[in-house]
Amino acid sequence: MSKFGTGCSLAAIALALSSGAGADMVTNDWGSWGQVVAEGSLSFIAPGLEKGRLWLEGQMRWDGDWRHWYQGVARAALGYSLSDRATVWIGYSFVPTQNVGKPYLAQQDVWPAFRYVLPTEFGTITFRTMMEANFIRGDQVRYQPRQLFRYLRPFDFEPRLSLIAWDEILMRLNSTAWGGPAGFGQNRAFLGAGWSFDPALRVELGYMNQYIDSRPNQTMHNLIMGSLFINF
Repeated sequence: MSKFGTGCSLAAIALALSSGAGADMVTNDWGSWGQVVAEGSLSFIAPGLEKGRLWLEGQMRWDGDWRHWYQGVARAALGYSLSDRATVWIGYSFVPTQNVGKPYLAQQDVWPAFRYVLPTEFGTITFRTMMEANFIRGDQVRYQPRQLFRYLRPFDFEPRLSLIAWDEILMRLNSTAWGGPAGFGQNRAFLGAGWSFDPALRVELGYMNQYIDSRPNQTMHNLIMGSLFINF
């Protein structure tokens, strides 16, 4: 396990313990996530929509040491570029889930989001804040803020190759029967590398540590994550 993943995992465990989660960790396994993300300007519809943005994303997730598909994600959003660095979004996600020993769930989310990209001489830092309303089952809605911090730095010896690290924290603002108790929800920490074939196409591959506090149980997923990013 990487030092980055280990540090974030220990921090997540300490946070969970401090909030009263006393049960032992019941799941510690390997799996993988794959995703394709496409984003671009709406100017292909009309030149006057140049500042409009479209975000399309699909994910597939496996756990149980790669033996079990447990989740997919289909995400779509419309955005508006406030500047060359800041973008606001409104989106929808469909999240079919089949965890071992639990009933199938067809979760649906609606959310606003804000993203800010900060270029520096040390690399590019991205901040993304989302506020999800999760419709999991029945008429109870879980409100889940998410905060992502992402760092990308091209290597001097090969600018097409980049170091990539990010961390995302998910919280629960309220307690629901299907969505868990209010408080810390999960932490996702990634460390890997990316390769830019050109400005419109980039792939990323690395290790992600996902710690989930679903009291009274906790789950630690060690994940190989691959991503394809398409800009248009």
